Amino acid sequence: MLVPIIFYDIPSKDLAPKAWSPNTWKTRYTLNVKGIPYKTIWVEYPDIEAVMRKIGAHPTSRRPDGSPLYTLPAIYDPNTETVLAESAAIARYLDKTYPDTPRLIPAGTEALHAAFHYAIHSVVDGDRRPLFVPAVPVHLSPRSEAYFHTTREVLFGGPLREVAPPGSAKREKHWVGLRKAFGTVAKWLQADGIDKPFFLGDNIGFADITFASFLVSTRIVFGQESEEWKDIMTWDNGRWARYMDAFAEYEGVDVGQDVVL
Repeated sequence: MLVPIIFYDIPSKDLAPKAWSPNTWKTRYTLNVKGIPYKTIWVEYPDIEAVMRKIGAHPTSRRPDGSPLYTLPAIYDPNTETVLAESAAIARYLDKTYPDTPRLIPAGTEALHAAFHYAIHSVVDGDRRPLFVPAVPVHLSPRSEAYFHTTREVLFGGPLREVAPPGSAKREKHWVGLRKAFGTVAKWLQADGIDKPFFLGDNIGFADITFASFLVSTRIVFGQESEEWKDIMTWDNGRWARYMDAFAEYEGVDVGQDVVL
């Protein structure tokens, strides 16, 4: 009997489900698709570095000043006493360690998945992030909200409220751009002239989990009944509505518990 993996995620204060981050959804989907038992530990943004250092996780990148940057998702697997951060590394570890579960990065596709990661962010993020990021902080706890504003406003070079305000020409431009980007992704799924349900064909792979994580976080943050979400679900002849239907059974979120520092 497997001991549940400890999964570190970032909580919202008022969303349903509580999980909202596209990055951590990659690992949540991975665990759910594989059917591996886990327990969520909720970590507020300002506490991530301390918690990651405490459990022995490595930084996932470096800040511009060269200091280490610790991010989520991360896991601790008590069955192997393994600590890992970064969603793709976690997926590769789970594929190797639990071979009887669905493999999400099939042998020989590691480089293709790395290339997909670069391509999907290059195509989508330029318009997705200005729309999505400013909508997030109102749903965070006061401590995480302050942290989020401080760090993301450095990246955007100004107040988040000015990035793509409702009703502005900038916002409309990004929505048009995002729809075009999704159209590009849809064409990838038809590259050989046959409309594929997933990037790996008939089976869900980590590339699909990456894109589904963009979508599920958008639905959660904007709301199921929002005009934004309803609009996206009509794009590309309803492809993305069908795409998300395939992931519905993997969207379980456990109650979990708050981290103890």
